Amino acid sequence: MSKTKIGFIGAGNMATAIIGGIANSELSDRADVVVFDVAEEKAKFLEQKYSCVTSQNDINDITSCCDYILLAIKPQNFDEVLETIKNSVNKKAVVISIAAGITAEYIKEKLGYDCKVVLVMPNTPLLLGCGATALSKVASTSLAEFEFVKGIFDASGISEEVSRDKMKEIIAINGSSPAFVYLFAKGFVQYAKSVDIDVDVALKLFCKTLEGSAKMMTESGYDLEELIKMVSSPGGTTLKGLDSFYQHDLLGIINDACKQCTNRAYELSK
Repeated sequence: MSKTKIGFIGAGNMATAIIGGIANSELSDRADVVVFDVAEEKAKFLEQKYSCVTSQNDINDITSCCDYILLAIKPQNFDEVLETIKNSVNKKAVVISIAAGITAEYIKEKLGYDCKVVLVMPNTPLLLGCGATALSKVASTSLAEFEFVKGIFDASGISEEVSRDKMKEIIAINGSSPAFVYLFAKGFVQYAKSVDIDVDVALKLFCKTLEGSAKMMTESGYDLEELIKMVSSPGGTTLKGLDSFYQHDLLGIINDACKQCTNRAYELSK
C-alpha cells in the first residue's frame, strides 16, 4: 500500500514543528513528507533530521505528486507561489494554508480551479508539541481528507474545528494569544524583580501556575467564575488584586486587543 504524500512549501519554524510532529507520531508509518524551500539548506536539514522527509529543489515536483500540499509561507509570498505552481499542481490534492488572512476563495482563484482547501491557524507552541490549532474544512474537501489534516496537527498538540467564517476571529484566541500570555507573564516577572525576588524563581513558579490553572479550567469541572471564587477568600489578598484588574477594566482591554487582532486579519485578508 502506497504512503500518503504530504508536500511542504516552506521549511521555516512552523513547518519544522509540524514535520517534527509527523515524524514522531504514527503518521510517519503511513505518510512521506516532501519539502521545498528557496533556502535549500533548510529543506536539506529536515531531510537529514527526519527519515520520513525528502527535500526537493523544484517546487513543481512537490505540487505535482503530493496528496496534500501545505503552504507554510508568508502571506506576501502567496501570489508568487500560487502563480508558480498553478500549472503543475495535482488537482486532486488538498491545499492547506496556515497563513493569517488567506481565504479559500483567494487560493481557488489564483490556482484557477475549485481546489480542495483546509484553512488552518496553528500557534508557536507546536514547536514543543503543545500546539493548539484551529481548522476549517472547505466544502469540496471530504471528511476523510479533513480528518487526515486534523491528524497532522494533532501530532503536535490538539486541534479543533472552527466555522470557516470565524477563522479570522479565532486568531486572537489561539494564534496571537501566546504573545498576550507572555506579556501578562512579563508583568509578574517585572514585579518580582522590583521586590528583589529572583527572576528565574518567579518565572518557574508563575509558569507552573499557568500550567496548573489550565488544568483546572479543562479538568476540574468548575466554570471560570467558580474557579475565580475558589482562589478569592473574603477579605483576602486575591480580592484586592482582582479589584485592581476590574478598576482598570482588564476584560475590556482583552476584548479590545482581540478586536484589534481580528480587524487586522480582515485587513490582511485576500
